[in-house]
Amino acid sequence: MKLELITLGNKPPGWVSEGVEEYRRRMPRECSVTVTALTMARRGKRVDVMKVKEQEAQKIMGASQPDAYRVVLDVRGRIWSTEELARKMNRWLADYPLVQFVVGGPDGLTDQVVDQADAVWSLSRLTFPHFLVPLMIVEQLYRAWTLTQGHPYHRN
Repeated sequence: MKLELITLGNKPPGWVSEGVEEYRRRMPRECSVTVTALTMARRGKRVDVMKVKEQEAQKIMGASQPDAYRVVLDVRGRIWSTEELARKMNRWLADYPLVQFVVGGPDGLTDQVVDQADAVWSLSRLTFPHFLVPLMIVEQLYRAWTLTQGHPYHRN
């Protein structure tokens, strides 16, 4: 199974990119993680937020693979424990060649993108800096994988 993180955003700080790369490197070949970074639509003082979200939705749909299991990150989603994520990863490993995780822009995702998802996941009810979310996702994927393997990392 391949895992792909599709993100919309500006270039993150170097330490975030380094963290993402560290956890990507730790993942085993059978659960490799790739990151597809899409550029956000332009924003200005008088921007129509719905128009921006529609433009970003088109980019996301263009990057989505039809045979992939798609997990959208959205505040309206379910909060999963690490154990739940590990169980889901085991099922995905058995059932899907590709799982895509979609992180929208700072204004969120259109209902269309959320409605077409196979699962909607919320990391928390808290608000996090947008650039930090990819690092959090990749770390949680690594943590879930180590849990399935009986690796001690999860206890850290």
